[in-house]
Amino acid sequence: MEKNSNIVMKGANRAPHRSLFYAMGYTKEDLEKPNIGVVNAFNEIIPGHIQLNDIAQAVKIGVSAAGGIPMEFPAIGICDGIAMNHQGMKYPLASRELIADSIEAVAMAHRFDGLVLVANCDKIVPGMLMAAGRLNIPAIYVSGGPMLAGQHAGQDVDLSTMFEAVGKYNQKKMSEEELTELENCACPTAGSCSGLFTANSMNCLSEALGMALPGNGTIPIGYGARKQLANQAGKAIMNLVKKQIKPRDIMTANAFENAIALDLAMAGSTNTVLHLLAIAHEAGINLELKTFDKLSRIVPILTKISPSSSLHVTDLYFAGGIQAILKELAEAKLIHTDEMTVSGRNMGQNIASAKIKNSEVIKKNNDPYSKESGIAVLYGNLAPEGGVVKVSAVSKKMYAFEGPARVFNSEEEAYQAIMDGEIKKGDVVVIRYEGPKGGPGMREMLAPTSALCGMELDNDVALLTDGRFSGATRGAAIGHVSPEAAEKGPIGMIEDGDMIKIDISNRELSVKLTEEELKKRESQWSLPERNIPSNYYLRRYAYLVTSASTGAVFREV
Repeated sequence: MEKNSNIVMKGANRAPHRSLFYAMGYTKEDLEKPNIGVVNAFNEIIPGHIQLNDIAQAVKIGVSAAGGIPMEFPAIGICDGIAMNHQGMKYPLASRELIADSIEAVAMAHRFDGLVLVANCDKIVPGMLMAAGRLNIPAIYVSGGPMLAGQHAGQDVDLSTMFEAVGKYNQKKMSEEELTELENCACPTAGSCSGLFTANSMNCLSEALGMALPGNGTIPIGYGARKQLANQAGKAIMNLVKKQIKPRDIMTANAFENAIALDLAMAGSTNTVLHLLAIAHEAGINLELKTFDKLSRIVPILTKISPSSSLHVTDLYFAGGIQAILKELAEAKLIHTDEMTVSGRNMGQNIASAKIKNSEVIKKNNDPYSKESGIAVLYGNLAPEGGVVKVSAVSKKMYAFEGPARVFNSEEEAYQAIMDGEIKKGDVVVIRYEGPKGGPGMREMLAPTSALCGMELDNDVALLTDGRFSGATRGAAIGHVSPEAAEKGPIGMIEDGDMIKIDISNRELSVKLTEEELKKRESQWSLPERNIPSNYYLRRYAYLVTSASTGAVFREV
């Protein structure tokens, strides 16, 4: 096998290059081995990442044991929870492209033979998988493991409990002492937040996509099995390099359908729609929203994890994990089992020995939680290019809902109105100019949705936005409404009092306005000056980013 790294290692004219490696302590024998880049997103600001040095070390031991030489380099990361509900939330989605670009830069400059991508949280995981698809050199993804659930008053609690507690406190349904007590136990360990929020959803989907080993999504943080998995990944990358199995051999159109089917079956975060579209784009796959819509009509919900229930990812692990769900889907012929995975085996071989260990957590195909899918794509004159809702977290009474619009041009305005008690039962809260371009950065709206839940309005108030929602969101919350307001989408034309119709069962999202009235309002529309970013990075991002319906990837230049 001709090593990719020979470009920087081999021959007399590369003597200067080798001397730089010798300066770091590498030996001649080291440089003759396959060079494996270990991309470690460790930092001290994300609970899911603070333990990643231990995971990266286990990976490097595995690489070395299998005859490679590991070379570690970093990737940035932002904690969505800490960035939530202020201007900092404009940056996490924008950082996804930055992460992919930075990995491309380092990998191309140093010509690695393979990559092991070590991360755990929201935008970092898709950013790494996007880089893998773009570079198309052997690669494998390893997560750091989910956080354990907290305990409060005999109940499991998590980060979403904490956000909802703010609404309860504001309504004087919780004392300051109780709030303080809860904040000290909601997140008891490091790891990706314990529900099936975006981070854990992506960690689980990486198994279905074939880019991570079985167990990647659910083995809890701190378990010996988590380090064993990392060690195995270090060995597995050497097999991928030897056989020249590359990401685009694994991330095929069928593999993306597998990932979508799992997402729907486990009622994952709606953000996964955004990220799968972006990863597919980088892998050269033409994935469209209509694929999600098609599968959403036939894939049942087989598990419900927080925020859809009181269960957490550790419960899913003990119940058989992602492989057990995939096996159920395979038996119903809802996934493709011939797809290659980073294990060196195909999907069917991976799941052959999987089994459900707790039927209260993972249901059988013939007895699902629901025959309707966990995520739905809605269309209509308000969302010509689609809007996304996490059906499993919506009360049945909200499946068909109609009410007057309460329009806000930013998350802050909407949040303040909710906290001030201005939103009443029957309202439809519309938050716009928070899309990829208008925000810019497509902020998550966990604070307003959690406030509604804490104030017990989630079963009587709908919320829709051209921004997006945290995977921890509950209620009739419809995000990704496209085209966004900043692109002259219909959501930008809505006025207070316009009647909004939501019909989840029939996949409809519309406003009761004539086409003529919408066109009249569009002719009078202009982008609010406040939505033209002054910050250089966000200004550049807003210039390049495309619609949520295409994954908010950058336009071709």
